[in-house]
Amino acid sequence: MQEFYRIRRLPPYVFESVNRVKAAARAKGVDIIDLGMGNPDLPAPAHVVEKLKETVGKPRTDRYSSSRGIPGLRKAQAAYYGRRFGVKLNPETQVIATLGSKEGFANMAQAITAPGDLVLVPNPSYPIHAFGFLMAEGVIRSVPCEPGPEFFYALERAVIHSTPKPIALVLCYPSNPTACTADLDFYRDVVAFAKKHELIVLSDLAYAEVYFEDPPPSILQIPGAMDVAVEFTSMSKTFSMPGWRMGFAVGNERLIAALARVKSYLDYGAFTPIQVAATAALNGPDDCVKEMRAIYKKRRDALVESFARAGWPIPAPKASMFAWAPLPERFKEIGSVKFAELLIEKAEVAVSPGIGFGEHGEGYVRIALVENEQRIRQAARNMRRFLDSADKLLHNVIPLAARG
Repeated sequence: MQEFYRIRRLPPYVFESVNRVKAAARAKGVDIIDLGMGNPDLPAPAHVVEKLKETVGKPRTDRYSSSRGIPGLRKAQAAYYGRRFGVKLNPETQVIATLGSKEGFANMAQAITAPGDLVLVPNPSYPIHAFGFLMAEGVIRSVPCEPGPEFFYALERAVIHSTPKPIALVLCYPSNPTACTADLDFYRDVVAFAKKHELIVLSDLAYAEVYFEDPPPSILQIPGAMDVAVEFTSMSKTFSMPGWRMGFAVGNERLIAALARVKSYLDYGAFTPIQVAATAALNGPDDCVKEMRAIYKKRRDALVESFARAGWPIPAPKASMFAWAPLPERFKEIGSVKFAELLIEKAEVAVSPGIGFGEHGEGYVRIALVENEQRIRQAARNMRRFLDSADKLLHNVIPLAARG
């Protein structure tokens, strides 16, 4: 039977084989140290949970909510942007609540994309950045993930040589998966380029508060950015609320209105008590955010130090909850998927293969800081044993890989 049209546009799920190996190991009772999915293990702040409990069951809170977000929540997000970035937002026209930044991004793609529209997307990148547009019948052209001259050279070539001309550019800094960051000078050049070539800019700032050096800026800090840009943020990482599915899109009024129009046909907004609790999170003390940041920094330091001692040096990320690690030299020939499968089978450690984030992610794996320091150090000890047996493992694996 032929696959449905939109399903055919989606490539096979790269992580499926790794997940299968992980599930098989767990079925045998193996304790897998799972550093694969970016799924925060920290608890949501106590005062936010209390606000949820306090609101649940109150009259009217079980009814349909607001697709755009309750007024208090939109005001709280606007206030956050004012405090954090010095950006003034109108909560009525420039802020919309989303069911996590992923849903917001996918529905924005639906709102702005006509069949065949070309969108510039970093490679490697978080999958929804490309697949949101593919599902909307758009076409993707890759640009480098790393900010710098090569990035702008690729943009120039895309505008000159692409037919039709690109309609939008996706950004994600701090990057998922690479953890690279951008500064205001970079954003200034992006805004100027976007205005010159009439591009929409969609900025994913989900990791705005997970940083270990300078705080990541917002593209909306650049004068004129509001004319071309929308930015997506999430409470998932900042407040360890991934399952609550609460995020935001802010920025250009026309684009926010388009997203609101699409969402009005698809959802009635998050459960009202969740929106009330999210408002309390944004308006409340930021001690919990500082604590979250300190925990991830300790985990990052433990990962970098212990894995280096184990024989696998990993660059220290400046931000995000991920490390982007090149495959150990001896394993580059077998690729990131086979390497990730071997780690589960032989080291009882799960990571995400880099090729799952685009073909330019091959040769890397993404490691998520979602286990405590003790477990991370145990993963390093397992890695040490795995690397010590590498020659024997590769002797068995490479001939099979060579046969396809």
